[in-house]
Amino acid sequence: MQIRGSVWKFGDNINTDEIIPARYLNTSDPNELAKHCMEDADATFAQKVKKGDIIVAGSNFGCGSSREHAPISIKACGVSLIIARTFARIFFRNSINMGLPILECPDVIDEVKTGDTLEIDLEAGIIRDCTTKKEYRFSKYPSFMQEIINASGLIEWIKKSW
Repeated sequence: MQIRGSVWKFGDNINTDEIIPARYLNTSDPNELAKHCMEDADATFAQKVKKGDIIVAGSNFGCGSSREHAPISIKACGVSLIIARTFARIFFRNSINMGLPILECPDVIDEVKTGDTLEIDLEAGIIRDCTTKKEYRFSKYPSFMQEIINASGLIEWIKKSW
């Protein structure tokens, strides 16, 4: 799977309340959640993000509650991938289950900037910064996780597997 998009950079400890504030959890409609994605971290994010864009963040992205609404809102607003130094464990698993690719690659965090264009090859484990021409490597997913992502999430993977 190849992904290409512009970077939106965030810092450390972006929690699930910043990703999708609790005041909007009265719905599970992805389109409605997308309107408020990252609202408490960047109030204009949902209006500016474009389909295919990439979030790059520091450590502990997705900390806080275990709500699945967080990766749903990110995916629904068009973000194709998240790269972070580290992820909260439950957010990591929820993202994979929702079919949202996420990667840990600390070198990228320190070097890319908002607006850079990245190209990611998930199967090869390579990130290319098209702006600076630098290349980074990351640990590839185990095959079963890549299958879940390729199927657009765990439920779709199960449907195809049965």
